[in-house]
Amino acid sequence: MSHHEPETHTLKVPGAKLYYEVRGSGPVLLLIPGGPQDAGVYDGIAERLADHYTTVSYDPRGNSRSPLDGEPEEQRVDLHGDDAALLISEVGIPAYVFGNSAGAHVGLDLVTRHSTLVRELVAHEPPCLTMLDDPSEMMAGGKDVYDTYLRGGAGAAMGKFLELNGLDGGSEPEGGSTPADNPWHEDPETYERVSGNFDYFFSHGLMPLSLYEPDVEALRTSGVPVTVGLGEADAGKAIYDMGLALALRLDTDPVAFPGDHLGFGPHPEAFADTLHRVLDGG
Repeated sequence: MSHHEPETHTLKVPGAKLYYEVRGSGPVLLLIPGGPQDAGVYDGIAERLADHYTTVSYDPRGNSRSPLDGEPEEQRVDLHGDDAALLISEVGIPAYVFGNSAGAHVGLDLVTRHSTLVRELVAHEPPCLTMLDDPSEMMAGGKDVYDTYLRGGAGAAMGKFLELNGLDGGSEPEGGSTPADNPWHEDPETYERVSGNFDYFFSHGLMPLSLYEPDVEALRTSGVPVTVGLGEADAGKAIYDMGLALALRLDTDPVAFPGDHLGFGPHPEAFADTLHRVLDGG
């Protein structure tokens, strides 16, 4: 595997300035982070995939190195989708797109409203709780996380959030910290940045991002192949069932990815190989 030093850039978008990193050459592959994450959580797979693609990872508006022009407002999936569309237009049309968690929701919105910009989408564990047969328990759990944040801050809310989504075990990097201490990435610099986004996520992102409901009919008729990825370690968890519900609605077979909801962190090589195999047609 070659080493690909990332080129760093910024892009002005309405209301914010996006920070993004570009590696490698070939067709563009946009990597959309979820929730409080930023470009750094994808370092491992972006490096490995740069032998085949021009990988583009970025900090969503309001996270880490992508400052807002004004005060924080409720996050909107469609606004994040517009940002992704502008970024693809800047780096190269059309693009392969990968999104994790709420970033998968952004990818689904991108296909729904900007289908000509997308070659193919892999939506990894989209938290489509509205597609569960009975979403009431997960909705109540999300509201409890939000109320816990209002009462006790981000630290108190994080524990409940990880437990609710099955992220409170099984993600520990070898020789690293516990998942509860470092749930997003084993790199200390990345974790420091991402942890600085927790307040913004819990106060303005958790509820609106999780309540997004994909337009299944628009996705089915978009002409863009959409694959749902599910973490092998998440079978039986609500986050797995949410993604499976979307795959069933789309009448497509989900693809098993290594690890859990954040498997790209501890399993970058195997995860990148799986993603490349999906995008390469099998």
